Amino acid sequence: MNFLIAFLASFALALLFAPLVIKLAKKFKASQTILHYVEAHKSKEGTPTMGGFIFILPTALVSLFFFKTNFSLALVLLASMLGFGVLGFLDDFIKIKFRQNEGLKPYQKIIGQLGIATIISFFVYTSGSIGTSLVLPFSMTELDLGWLIIPFVIFVFIAVSNSVNLIDGLDGLAGSTSLFYILGFGTIVYLFYTTRTGLDPTVLAEQTNMLIVASALVGALTAFLIFNSNPASIFMGDTGSLALGGFIASLSIFSRLELLMPIIGLVFVVTVVSDILQVLHYKRTKKRIFLMAPLHHHFEKKGVHENKIVVVYIVVTIILSLAVLLITKLVGAI
Repeated sequence: MNFLIAFLASFALALLFAPLVIKLAKKFKASQTILHYVEAHKSKEGTPTMGGFIFILPTALVSLFFFKTNFSLALVLLASMLGFGVLGFLDDFIKIKFRQNEGLKPYQKIIGQLGIATIISFFVYTSGSIGTSLVLPFSMTELDLGWLIIPFVIFVFIAVSNSVNLIDGLDGLAGSTSLFYILGFGTIVYLFYTTRTGLDPTVLAEQTNMLIVASALVGALTAFLIFNSNPASIFMGDTGSLALGGFIASLSIFSRLELLMPIIGLVFVVTVVSDILQVLHYKRTKKRIFLMAPLHHHFEKKGVHENKIVVVYIVVTIILSLAVLLITKLVGAI
């Protein structure tokens, strides 16, 4: 019931926030500058950005209302989302101020991501509710990484935050894929912890509070997509995409089920890998593997409508979530 209330409250609050954020973005001319080589998106020039505030603020406000005890993981989860959101805001602010599509320098953005990820990695290492072990997919077996959990967590944060940031290239794509990823992954987390016997009640409470935050975010994202679906009235910007990346990485790590992330979140993996391959191949041969990277832009160049690409990415995420859920159930891990 708390999950449902958090969802509905966050959805309603985001619906109220959205017109205000759009109005303020237009007033302060916080609009998106379209890259010159993305010809299909020329009509989107001037669309307001920084729409991430529409789901970030309601998620935080609604979640805090529910916390009573054992919510340290949920608070750090929120802090991670807000921290990455602030980094994204700086990137968006520079783009808007100087009217170009290149905000923070790549090294500046990486330094910011590394800083936040390093702080959280030490929190994970010292936390009694998380620790240094992670659960192997489709089993109850745990792998203890010891101090190696620190560089591992940093890697997960950098990989996930950048993949979510890169997938934000079509109307509704980042928001919808993130929403269905969180729904699928959150369901598995819930079943994994509520079906285990002899579990420390404190650990269960911590995980439940995290899922309250996830429910609130799903509600706010649902409302945001009303304004972000094609044709978008507002873009989430790096404010939103980096915040989502920070949240997804934290939820994956804090649940100790992070190895399921690249399976359920295959569309994120494909996005970042296609971009890396394109860059490396072009530097070596001066030829491109894809018409344009990341992969969703390649499909767009091939003439596939962006709405169809978004639907396919959603369906893939849902199918993978159900497949992981079924296999985990069959092997008795939940």
